[in-house]
Amino acid sequence: MTTSRLSTIDLSIGYRDRVVARHVDISVAPAEIVAVLGPSGSGKSTLLTTIAGVTPALSGRVLVDGIDVTDVPIHRRGVGIIFQEPLLFPHLNVEDNVAYGLRRHGATKRQGHERARELLDWLGLSGQERRPVDELSGGQAQRVALARALAPRPAVLLLDEPFSALDSDLRERLANDVAEMLRREQVGAVHVTHDAAEAATMADRILRMDDMDLPSASPLH
Repeated sequence: MTTSRLSTIDLSIGYRDRVVARHVDISVAPAEIVAVLGPSGSGKSTLLTTIAGVTPALSGRVLVDGIDVTDVPIHRRGVGIIFQEPLLFPHLNVEDNVAYGLRRHGATKRQGHERARELLDWLGLSGQERRPVDELSGGQAQRVALARALAPRPAVLLLDEPFSALDSDLRERLANDVAEMLRREQVGAVHVTHDAAEAATMADRILRMDDMDLPSASPLH
């Protein structure tokens, strides 16, 4: 049985007219958070979209729980993703937003809502289940987005600078909450950011995009 939730093997990322990085080898264990640190335009988001299957890999492989998903459709990879903006469904309330992904994976309505309430309670949103999402604060909306991404129990969660639009105090609190939630759920994560302090707060290991070949991650401790 594999000990990695996510592995990339000799992965090259980029686009038809531009290679962003070559020979990318990443391994993420259950409940481990690996941060990818680099400035805007350095290829961090391209790495995430390639792992997710939005951007085709130029070469190499992506494995989730030991299964090669390089050519598997996005919705069948067992990967969740959270963007800078929460991207909640405006016509659904908080609980229905969280339950949406589970229903698509075949859960019953009851199972979906039980799981949604469990996650919302853990994230401090108990009592907000029926609230319209357009009434939420930025931090609350990102918590709902996190709950929605975790509801189907993905093997890996990809975080594309999800706290960048929040003020510094809220960003730090939410980063700590997200890290605790990922470890509680035993979900491995790749978190891209340009904020070194945020990476240090959340991550077990850090990769840097300074070298486009993405050298091996170095432990924080």
